[in-house]
Amino acid sequence: MAWTDERVETLKKLWGDGLSASQIAKQLGGVTRNAVIGKVHRLGLSGRAAPSRPARHPEAKPAPRPRAQPAAPAKAQQAKPATPAQSVVRAEAAAPVEAERLASGEYATVLTLKDSMCKWPIGDPADNTFRFCGRKSTPGQAYCDAHAQMAYQPQAKRKRKPADDARAVLDNLQGARKVNF
Repeated sequence: MAWTDERVETLKKLWGDGLSASQIAKQLGGVTRNAVIGKVHRLGLSGRAAPSRPARHPEAKPAPRPRAQPAAPAKAQQAKPATPAQSVVRAEAAAPVEAERLASGEYATVLTLKDSMCKWPIGDPADNTFRFCGRKSTPGQAYCDAHAQMAYQPQAKRKRKPADDARAVLDNLQGARKVNF
């Protein structure tokens, strides 16, 4: 295949329109993508109108999930008075909703956080009211006791297969070894 003047002009037009080398090769026929790239290079064509990319459709943002509403308190139930230890555990389980103000009257921000302060984020980071909890945290921990209970949940125990299933798997593996060797 030779590069005729007509094919070179077609190449220049398609290249200027922003088609890729493989698209031009398909339209010209009888020429490879690399041949098109080589000819473009030899002709000194550099500037392109626009790169050949498929049209992108803007992704639809998912609808924001509604925030969980706190459970409505049950009707007054008559219960045994709790021991002091039980009441402490219940009080720690309820995480503080509002951030603590600093001595200056401001809330804790990224710039004002210290090692001994709770770093639990409160609010939307894109909003001007975003802040951190700022309560006192245990040394070496990132969160106060209430937020630590929310952040560090105990791992669920794994369900184990019955011994019969494990024995069957081992028997199958041993049978496969005998066949392979």
